[in-house]
Amino acid sequence: MNAPASASLLDAQPSAPAPASGLAEALARQRRAYRQEPVPGLAARRADLDTLMRFVKDHEAALCEAINADYGHRSTHETRLLEIVPVLDDIRRTRSQLRRWMAPRRRSVDRLAFGLASNRVLPQPLGVVGVIVPWNFPLNLSFVPLIAILAAGNRAMVKMSENSRHLARLLIERMPAYFPADKLQFFDETGGVGIAFSQLPFDHLLFTGSGQTGRAVMAAAARNLCPVTLELGGKAPALVCEDFDIRTAAERILYVKCLNAGQICTSVDHVYLPRGSVDAFVESARAVVQRRYPALQSPDYTSIIDERSFDRLVGALDEARAGGARLVQLLPGPEHDRASRRIAPVIVLDAPPGCELMRREIFGPILPVLPYEHVAEAVQRINDGPRPLAFYPFTHDAQRLQHLLEQVMSGGVSVNDALFHVGQHDLPFGGVGESGMGHYHGREGFETFSKLRPVFHQSRWSTLALLAPPYGRLADRVIAFLSR
Repeated sequence: MNAPASASLLDAQPSAPAPASGLAEALARQRRAYRQEPVPGLAARRADLDTLMRFVKDHEAALCEAINADYGHRSTHETRLLEIVPVLDDIRRTRSQLRRWMAPRRRSVDRLAFGLASNRVLPQPLGVVGVIVPWNFPLNLSFVPLIAILAAGNRAMVKMSENSRHLARLLIERMPAYFPADKLQFFDETGGVGIAFSQLPFDHLLFTGSGQTGRAVMAAAARNLCPVTLELGGKAPALVCEDFDIRTAAERILYVKCLNAGQICTSVDHVYLPRGSVDAFVESARAVVQRRYPALQSPDYTSIIDERSFDRLVGALDEARAGGARLVQLLPGPEHDRASRRIAPVIVLDAPPGCELMRREIFGPILPVLPYEHVAEAVQRINDGPRPLAFYPFTHDAQRLQHLLEQVMSGGVSVNDALFHVGQHDLPFGGVGESGMGHYHGREGFETFSKLRPVFHQSRWSTLALLAPPYGRLADRVIAFLSR
């Protein structure tokens, strides 16, 4: 659920010398603590998860207020639904599964090591993990990774976005009462912090944000051979097939398109519809949106994060309109309000292929509708672009669905809905190609932040003694036996 380049490390020009020394000292402190306790036991890890849960419960109202202040206006219900609830639920699920995930995993022994030799895999902590967090879901996208990081027995340093100043201040001031700095520490973006942070020699680095900044982070991490997980984004398409009810598709797609004012990396970026269904979809969309948001200033409707993002979206709409697109506003009243940074949800028909709405991830309450004659035409257009973080096919035809799953590659898939694979904590979450690399959530998150360490235990008698030079007939017989 990453943010686009408006929250870019590249844009964070330092107004003072970059705080590299302070960050390096924090990393050194955590690394010393890791070496003193390299493999925390189950009880210690569960205690860390319980402490994280206690922090969220103790500060739920304050967290909602801080995020609201950072946005200008952010629906409290959306913060609780999309940030508080997923974090608490993930802690509970992880805690219940942790003993099984931590257990040594027995593996079969190759024939070359016959006898009483044994193989096992030990999941062990990597050490210190860095996390770079975007602004759009700042609690979810910092705490959900922390759940996996702490469950795997690691320590963590977390760099918040420059657009999350109120939340960052809250975390920096109050988290030390729950976790020592050598276990968990948060950092604000005060100029140059993001660049210096990405250059630290972490044992693993998780970045969530734009592809442009992701490239810079990966290049910085490469200098330290630091492994990275990149959660980026892209233009996630929905594809509604002829057998699926258009009204239902509109309800589900517009739900997520208006959620957080469309500022979600997995939001439907655009939708492919059968050509004959476009008018019905538009009318259903208008009815759905007006039922849920009576006016642009509805308390349930979230603001665009900052003025630059607001101007980008308004400019993209103006460009599309000038190029011949037809804009269908889904709420009565003004198209937008600069003072509150709100933009009315809008469907765009006949968007020019080269306009910004069709080239760049939209990240706002704007939905281009692309008609098709045949499903193969829509599939071809999707595959001509970068692989998206999410794909949303709508069909009840099992054979057609299997065909779409085979033909369209994406980071994840939600069938007949437009949101909920992200919130399924037992499914891995991650992109593919330009939408990212690596996974977290659930067991995959635990394994991402663990070293799956292979251990071979030789028996008292080694097969290699029979195969040492000078080779003779015995070696021939052993090799023949192993080659059968």
